[in-house]
Amino acid sequence: MNIVVLVKQVPDTYSERKLTDADHTLDRDSADAVLDEINERAVEEALRIQEAHGGEVTVVAMGPERTTEAIRKALSMGADKAVHLSDPALHGSCQVATAKALAKLVGSIEGVDLVIAGNESSDGRGGAVPAMVGEVLGLPVITQASKVELTDTTVKVERVTDEGLAFVEANLPALVSVTEKINEPRYPSFKGIMAAKKKPVDTKSIADAGIEAGEVGLANASTKVVEAAPKPPRSGGQKVEDDGTGGTKIVEYLSAQKLV
Repeated sequence: MNIVVLVKQVPDTYSERKLTDADHTLDRDSADAVLDEINERAVEEALRIQEAHGGEVTVVAMGPERTTEAIRKALSMGADKAVHLSDPALHGSCQVATAKALAKLVGSIEGVDLVIAGNESSDGRGGAVPAMVGEVLGLPVITQASKVELTDTTVKVERVTDEGLAFVEANLPALVSVTEKINEPRYPSFKGIMAAKKKPVDTKSIADAGIEAGEVGLANASTKVVEAAPKPPRSGGQKVEDDGTGGTKIVEYLSAQKLV
């Protein structure tokens, strides 16, 4: 089973995340960067499938040079190799351009049976890139998977919905996006961390990948942030002294805020 996992390096959720003043894109230098947690679960699922069916797991990522840190994390978990698209021209690319670029990378890998991705990244939270990658590649797409089962020719997915469980099946090759319910990712062992340093990472520019500069980047993005401001500091709030009328004062306040 030849599996590709789409991964992304994101600002640590415990760090302060902000946009740059110059063009309102993500300020990557202002926060620690990590492999997105949902991508760890995607890698874990790929490794479990590999353990059951054999084959190879390839990590595919798009981002600046420091993205190699996230790639090495995935490799230390057990992935076999990686493809990294890194080029200054990619800065500010929208979801559509990102999906097309990732699809180019996946399409360059021979014999892909299954593409696995997280359902959404913790920074952009658009949740549309996996489906768009599948559309560009012409693959059936199953999103929001909480359980994945494979045969030689099909992938079966369990999804948790508001109404209960839904079961979806598609022929391979296919693309599946997973939720946080899919598994608990393994911790890289010391042996895995050392082995990851020797695993191949094929770094490509947009020219190497056959991507035109006019297809990517902020200047060609379909969506842009035109204005941003930091959230205001929290106020001290309103204190209510309970002199026997505290309950009434609280209700009056909630009513004034149209909360009751």
